[in-house]
Amino acid sequence: MNKGIPGEWFVIVNPNAGRRKGEKDWLEIAALLQAAGIGFTSIFTEHPNHAVKLARKYVEAGFKKIIVVGGDGTLNEVLNGIFTQKKYPTTDIVLAMIPVGTGNDWGRTFNIPTNYKKAIELIARQKIFIQDVGRVQYISKDLTKQRHFINMAGLGFDAMVAKRTNKVKREGKSGPFSYLISLFSSLINYNHKKVKIRMDDTQLSADVFTMSVAICRFNGGGMMQAPNAIADDGLFDITVITRLSRLLVIRNVKKLYDGSFVKMPQVKTFLSKKVEIESDPPMYLETDGESLGHTPVSFEIIPLAIQVISGL
Repeated sequence: MNKGIPGEWFVIVNPNAGRRKGEKDWLEIAALLQAAGIGFTSIFTEHPNHAVKLARKYVEAGFKKIIVVGGDGTLNEVLNGIFTQKKYPTTDIVLAMIPVGTGNDWGRTFNIPTNYKKAIELIARQKIFIQDVGRVQYISKDLTKQRHFINMAGLGFDAMVAKRTNKVKREGKSGPFSYLISLFSSLINYNHKKVKIRMDDTQLSADVFTMSVAICRFNGGGMMQAPNAIADDGLFDITVITRLSRLLVIRNVKKLYDGSFVKMPQVKTFLSKKVEIESDPPMYLETDGESLGHTPVSFEIIPLAIQVISGL
């Protein structure tokens, strides 16, 4: 464990984030935190899901303010640690981000700078936004499991692309275009799934290419896959893309970056507090870019569930 100025913030650092930028840049980040007068204690993660255990342990030890130095995956782990601790209501916890990952999609919604000094200035100002959190139940190795997420969940083609991207990350080859490269390579083998979706007021049966269940607006390294999402409205923004050709996907990739793809006739959008999804064959799931299990899945929104440091 590394100590800065002893204080109220607990800093969880993923040394592997952003092709090991977490490790390479930590001394610079620590110096900037100290210069900003932010008292902290810090620790490095050592393996996948370690941040879940660290967040749970140190919140239960009394820390109510956590800074994540990492990417969206580390943020997701910390969130799950916060939601599995027993000491405080989650609304008592403040979560901040210093982005060093390759995607940094959650931070785009909240205008979190990738410049370390500017991100730390935001933390020092402590401008709070109280946002919704999602909870999903899914199947993994014949067991029902549960996960919380802070940004967006994807199923179908989106989950396949996330899985390929994560494999590239583990091999240390990730970069700003990792998601885009994985998207094109995944198109070769992907097939549509027959899906049944139940929402608050709507049911849908369709051949689905991909779909997302969103709290915030961005995923995939800057793709605006839920352009109308509002992070504190108590509703998921659900985007369903039905059957379309590989050529049409390639021709319309640029529309994912400005959100205009939602105007395509193959795209349907909904708002709902709960979502249940069944598919044949099973459709795989990712939350905040982390690959999980598969359908059947059920989503539930937890309104105004956690405080985050915002640049809005």
